[in-house]
Amino acid sequence: EPKVRDVLADSTVENGRLEGQKLEDGSFISLDLSYDAQTLLFAWTEAEQSLYEWTPKSTYHIFQVGVDGSNLIQLTGGIWNEFDPCYLPGGRIAFISERRGGYLRCGKRLNPTYTLHSMEPNGTDIIRLSYHETHEWHPSVDNNGMIVYTRWDYVDRDSDIAHHIWTTYPDGRDPRTFHGNYPIVRESRPWMEMSIRAIPNSHKYVAVSTPHHGQAYGTLVMIDQQIEDDRSLSQLKRITPETHFPESEISPGIPAVEGVRRSDFTQAAEVYANPWPLSEDFYLCVYDADAKNYGIYLVDTFGNRELLYRDPNIPCLDPIPLKPRPKPPVLPTMTRQAASDRGKVMETTGTIAVMNVYDSLLKWPEGTEIKGLRIVQIFPKTTPAAAEPNIGVGDQSLARGVLGTVPVEEDGSAYFVVPAGIPFYFQALDERGMAVQSMRSDTYVHPGETLTCQGCHEDKHRFQTEVVRSPLALERSPSRIQPDVEGSNPLLYPQLVQGVLDRNCVSCHETEGAIDLGTQVVGKYGWTQSYESLAPFVWTRYGGNGTGLERNGSSRSIPGQVGARASHLFHLLEEGHYEVQLSKEDLYRLTLWMDCNSTFYGSYHDTERQAQGVAVAPILE
Repeated sequence: EPKVRDVLADSTVENGRLEGQKLEDGSFISLDLSYDAQTLLFAWTEAEQSLYEWTPKSTYHIFQVGVDGSNLIQLTGGIWNEFDPCYLPGGRIAFISERRGGYLRCGKRLNPTYTLHSMEPNGTDIIRLSYHETHEWHPSVDNNGMIVYTRWDYVDRDSDIAHHIWTTYPDGRDPRTFHGNYPIVRESRPWMEMSIRAIPNSHKYVAVSTPHHGQAYGTLVMIDQQIEDDRSLSQLKRITPETHFPESEISPGIPAVEGVRRSDFTQAAEVYANPWPLSEDFYLCVYDADAKNYGIYLVDTFGNRELLYRDPNIPCLDPIPLKPRPKPPVLPTMTRQAASDRGKVMETTGTIAVMNVYDSLLKWPEGTEIKGLRIVQIFPKTTPAAAEPNIGVGDQSLARGVLGTVPVEEDGSAYFVVPAGIPFYFQALDERGMAVQSMRSDTYVHPGETLTCQGCHEDKHRFQTEVVRSPLALERSPSRIQPDVEGSNPLLYPQLVQGVLDRNCVSCHETEGAIDLGTQVVGKYGWTQSYESLAPFVWTRYGGNGTGLERNGSSRSIPGQVGARASHLFHLLEEGHYEVQLSKEDLYRLTLWMDCNSTFYGSYHDTERQAQGVAVAPILE
């Protein structure tokens, strides 16, 4: 018979706004245990009812307490939700926070964005580990000392295809994914993977296959990163095969097809959560067949499931064995961001080295020569509802700004300085300055960080061949970004493109029967007539909860099939449109616009001024 002890029964908060008070009532989530099994971290809120108004009493804050109930202290506070705390081997604490600002890109409710942060064990020196533009969840530390977590990833692609495992160093540098980010068919594997933890004495991970439209519950899976990702199920093993993947399937192994109401089959599969691996075969977790009052269970890979404890009134969460466990290695800090590392002057840049852009899983178009990289910053959404505003014809598209370009050497290498603390992506450019390949994700650097990439979506399961000589770009000092043309940062259609039309096109298109390329604002989105007229003929990629899957063609970009190269408008101009002779700069302005998802607005507010050609700086970078 299990014995239950209320750790906080006699505890009072020793600091902050709640000093002297007990944590009674309210709501608890996201428990973690220190490696020596002496202290606990958790998130708690007073749960004051204040719909979409975040106050210190309505948000989650992180607390720490001894396992005996002593030394209850509040580590975070304010108007932000902060949760999912995680002890790091070096002594700091990782957690998820809304402090960065910004909002969810889909839906009609106010949903602030939350990402990875870290702090000292006393709650001081809070820094961002991640500058990603949308949500992240559930950090834990793997056997190599790396943070593993779930990241929602959809830059210029569908919103519901990629929220799976990512890794990063404890100082936040070098975020990478090795699994699940580029599915061929989204129904062919878990829709989303959460609560990811490393399995002891193994290179594998356990996770929960969860829905996108639901809670962090589902069925348990094992991830093996040493198997090559076939963009389906190659790296996965079902631990609880009797339960289907929520939202992906209607029953185990039977994908949900278009037209099926996925919600009819989702809750029935939200039965497992919070796995704590004991070995590759045995796991603690919570479970309830009715997805209501979850109890603590021991499950194994042989089909057994044993109830250990169920409270009659309160669902259980986060089972953790109360015993010391080995501490993973402490990885060196290579950034200058935390107070103990940054010195007297805060650095504002990092450097990036690319060994060979031609090193890629997919073939480049024959005869391709990459001459430069374009760095495009994406701006986090700062308005709370979807399509307010609609940045462009691509549903849920992000506003962005072109930071500029850097050179690529003959051997495909590049070496350059970038601003720290902002999300951006790369495009590989040909001799005309047109994108041949474009990222559909983002990355970032921290102050003082050096980020190294082997290639452009290279094969991560191939050992690199011996380097005969060092990459040419590394034999010189790093390049500085060369800013791009006016109207590209922020990228604003009326400023970047309309002038080209006025100089070269409008006089002919004023005749009857020609498409209207005027500047008058039309339609419900506040776009100009010329944008509405040209939008059907240019490249764009959609978000949109599955609505853009067919139009997007793939969850990843294919060399030569992006931007202006994939736009009817460019080919029309290239083949000759009557006697139009565009200058080199005017043609470049059009191709730059098409390369960047053919957006209209450059930020999320003051849209009327933007439609008139006035650049409006983003609120968040």
